[in-house]
Amino acid sequence: MDNNELQTLVEEVSEKSFGKPFLHNATFNKRLRTTGGRYLLASHNIEMNPNQLERFGIEEFIRIIKHELCHYHLHIEGKGYQHRDEDFKTLLEQVGGSRYCQLIPELRRQSKKTHVYRCGSCGLQYKRKRQINVKRYVCGKCQGRLKKLETIS
Repeated sequence: MDNNELQTLVEEVSEKSFGKPFLHNATFNKRLRTTGGRYLLASHNIEMNPNQLERFGIEEFIRIIKHELCHYHLHIEGKGYQHRDEDFKTLLEQVGGSRYCQLIPELRRQSKKTHVYRCGSCGLQYKRKRQINVKRYVCGKCQGRLKKLETIS
């Protein structure tokens, strides 16, 4: 499926499920990792994750389109378009959209680095996923200076 076919599909789903036209652009965005799609407030466009279509099929993909169209139509009408709003929850249930998309584990970025630090006074070692500023932070046991030893990939 390309962007033109996606545009046609979104317009059809909008007319069929909501009884309203979709007047903006729908495109694929391959950079989306943890979400099935997104509605852009400023431009009213919708971006969809092509991996959701490839992995889970057209039925699930249409449910994600319905989710994004709920944001779209409610925002255009000036109603509550956010996930926490009652208008959104009600409309989503009425049209049969998905509340959450399924995760694709291999597309999620996971930190594989571990940073190792050692206290200069007591010799205590610290392993952290995130780097720390050794000029600002000290050992929690003796308040000694920390020194970065290595980064393990």
